[in-house]
Formats: sequence, structure tokens, C-alpha cells
Amino acid sequence: MDVNNKILVVGDVRGRFKQLFSRVEQVNKKAGPFEILCCVGDFFGAEKQNEELIAYKNGFKHITVPTYILGPNKEEDKKYYEDLSDGEICTNLTYLGKRGVYTLSSGVKIAYLSGVEAAASSGTKCSEHEFTKADVQAVRNSCLVAKNCGTDYRGVDVLLTSQWPYGMQEEQNSKASKLISFLCREIKPRYHFCAISGVYYECPPFRMPKDETTQFELCTRFISLADVGNANKAKYIYALSLKPVDKARLLDLVQKTTNEIECPFIGLKMDGVINQNETSESRQYFYDMDSSGNRKRRSETDKRDKRPRIMHIDQDNCWFCLSSEKVEKHLIIAVGERFYLALAKGPINSQHVLILSTQHIPCAAQLSSEDWEELLKFKNALRKLFKSLGQVACFTERHYKTSHLIIDVIGFEEGYAWKIKHSFEDKAEEFNLEFETLPALTSPKMLPEVGPYFLAELPDDTALITRQMKHFPLHFARDVFCSENLLNCDEKVNWKDCLLDNEEEKANVVEFRKRFAPFDFTDD
Repeated sequence: MDVNNKILVVGDVRGRFKQLFSRVEQVNKKAGPFEILCCVGDFFGAEKQNEELIAYKNGFKHITVPTYILGPNKEEDKKYYEDLSDGEICTNLTYLGKRGVYTLSSGVKIAYLSGVEAAASSGTKCSEHEFTKADVQAVRNSCLVAKNCGTDYRGVDVLLTSQWPYGMQEEQNSKASKLISFLCREIKPRYHFCAISGVYYECPPFRMPKDETTQFELCTRFISLADVGNANKAKYIYALSLKPVDKARLLDLVQKTTNEIECPFIGLKMDGVINQNETSESRQYFYDMDSSGNRKRRSETDKRDKRPRIMHIDQDNCWFCLSSEKVEKHLIIAVGERFYLALAKGPINSQHVLILSTQHIPCAAQLSSEDWEELLKFKNALRKLFKSLGQVACFTERHYKTSHLIIDVIGFEEGYAWKIKHSFEDKAEEFNLEFETLPALTSPKMLPEVGPYFLAELPDDTALITRQMKHFPLHFARDVFCSENLLNCDEKVNWKDCLLDNEEEKANVVEFRKRFAPFDFTDD
């Protein structure tokens, strides 16, 4: 079972290093261990006050939690960041950099932006303590490029800035940044920390509207931290315990709470700051790959042909056509005339298999009657196998963002049979999908003639189908299978996290082939 990761965040330190690190050591002993300490706002203070750091630089005192700080917010603080080797100030104290995304070993993603927004009159040139639109766009693009696929962006775990975003509080707007508001709206952090206002403020959570990056309305919690050692004893240190966003249950990310407020960035006018075609309401910043494999941006002048693209497939280069050299032959369990059975790559368990067409056919809806007949033979053979093991089989097909017919097959204990349909319906509700129920499939003509679809054949012989494929989650079937109601293994939703070594795969194939042998019609 995954354990939550613990992170500490503090506000303006302003040279009070002894007080900060003493307090962090206490918190770490009491509630730790903490993986990281992040400092937002002004880290350095007056010259005399900064002398407290000398003892840590000389090794007489030690920083117990790895500490990462943002860059300067004032011209006079630039000197403290000069001549740093790889950002290291001393042991366990590191300057993160001007901007970027830092991923912890646990998988927690931290986006950060140092400094304050440059004046509009400065153009592209700015001081070391300032950031521009280009910096914000760089952070945004780093977050989006790192996502799993084009349809399932889940946000980042933490956003660190020193300056406030515009729109949070009226009294703070004169010193706040619209560029940070834009960044927050685009990358959708679960937590956004800032400082330099000298106040502690934590507003109720709010949800970012769905856009071209995601169909989910993701929740953000905004927290401004006070100065370390402030006279009012306002909160300056904040402890987080969270599971990385890419490993968290989707339900935890989308489930609404009772105290949410409207997103303060909706309707925020960005005139003169961000153009409409640079926001997530437009597709203009999405990346494609050119023929050389390099990313390229779509521009206003790039007038693309709006006609549907015809996918040209070379069977020799297809990963699944049996004649292709790219097929991993050691995964194959049985071969028929028109279909073959193989162990799934990155399987959920040792009995997770695939039925694939031997030649290039994009979906079951395009099968001939002869193809359909053999496909039914494979399905019925697998049903008999799973029944002999006290299990029921579920078959799924996703005809979306894949060019070859692949049918996922996995078995469940008979007692779970009634839960499978409910689990699909629960997951569909999370993703705002609508399914239609079909009777037992007897012909490919029962499937959509054109267009993408997702199909699940259930143990009671009925089928669930949806053609609502815009932003369809690529891992939807695995999301269902791995859900708490069924196999309860959320960590296996992404097949890449379940890859086996070659020898394990071969052993699983041999074992499955033995079990399948009594039902294998391909040997007839």
C-alpha cells in the first residue's frame, strides 16, 4: 500500500535561519520524516541577520531536512545567488532556480517560479529578480509535456511562487501578478503556496474549469504563509501529506467538498498580459511531432487541412500485426488463422491476456463474418478456461487512438461478477461518460460502422458501449479493473508501471498456455 509523502513549506525566512531550522527539526522529529522543505518568499534578510547561515555553511550546525529555496524578489538580494555550483548553498540547502518543475523521488511534482512579475515596459528584458510571460509559459509547457497522454492531465502537486496571483484578495491585487493567475489556471496545482505579503491566508478550495488539457475540474488550495518568527504568531510553516497526483485515485481528485468557492480566475481579464490564443481555451500551444521527431508549435499562420487524416499503416512496422518483426513473439500463447492470443504487456495480473488480429484490422466493427466466427471461438475458449478456475471473463475494446484491433481480457472471481457493471458505471460517472447497454453481441454489425468507440462485454453476456470519445481516458478499462470495488490495485492503472522482465513474461506465458491447453481450438 502506498504511503503518503510528507512535505514542509515555509514563508519568508528573511535571515532567521536559526529559528527556522530549529523549528523544522522539532516538527520533523514529531511528525516526520519529511521528504523536503520548500521556502517561498524572501529567504535572505539584512546583512547582519544573514550571518546566522555561516554556522551551517561551515558544518557546525546541520540542516536536518533537504531544503529548497526560490530566487530573489529584490534587486539587492541577487548577490546571494551568485556563483552557486548546481544551486547548492550548503549541505541540504539548495536554490531551485528561476523556474521549472522539480519531481521528487516519490513522484511528487513541484512547479516553481521565482521572483516578481516584470513591468510591462521592460519587454523581454528583465532583472534576475523578475519573471516574464516567457518564464510562465516555460513552466506551463514543462507541466503539460510531462503528462501521461493528451487527454488525462491531472495537474501538478504543488506550485511555489513568492508573489500572489491576481484575483485572490482585493487588498493584495495591487502587488499581485496576473501572469501567476494564468499559470495557476493552466497547470492546476493541488496546492499553491506564496508569501512576501507578510500575512497567513488560506482560502476554501476552488476548482479550475476543464479545458483543452483535461476534462476534469481539478481542485486547488491556495495558501499564503507569514514571515518566520512574526510578532503576530501567524502561521508560517505548513505540513503536507499527499500521494503524487499521478498515483492518486482519480475519485480523490474530482470528488467535490462542501466548502468550495468559485474559481477566482474565471473571467479574469488578461488584456495586455496573455492573448486569448495562448490560453488553454485554445489549442495553439499544443505540441505535435514533425517528421523528424521534433516538437513544433501550431501558430496562427499554420492553416492546417481540416479534413480527417487517413492513417496509413505499414504492417511491417505495426507492433501487433503477426507478420511484423516488432511483435514480441515470446508473449504469444496461441495462434489461429485470423487471431492470436498473447500475454498483455504490463499485465494487471498473470491471467491478463489480449486477443489480437493477425493482420491489420483497426476494430471489431470492421470484421468479416469469418473473422467474427474465430473471434467468438477465442472468447468462448477463454470463458471456459476462467470458469474452470472459478472465475468470469470481461472483454474490452477501445477503438480510439489505436490502429490495431486489441481486445483486453481479464478474469474475476465469480462472486465479483455483479460488481463489474456497477464499477464501469461508477467510473463512467467520474469521467462524465454515458454508456448504452447492448444485448449479447452476435455480429460486427451491432457495432458502430464509423467513428471511435469503447466496448465492454460483461459476464452476463450484455455489453456496454459509448461513442462519447472526446477526451476519452486511455486507461479507462484498467481504471475500472484496478478500482477498489474489483482488484483494488490503483498502482497498476498504467501498464508502464507493471512491466515484467523477459524471463517473468516467458514464465507467465508457459503457465497460461498449460491452463489454456484443454480449451485451445487452434491445435485442432
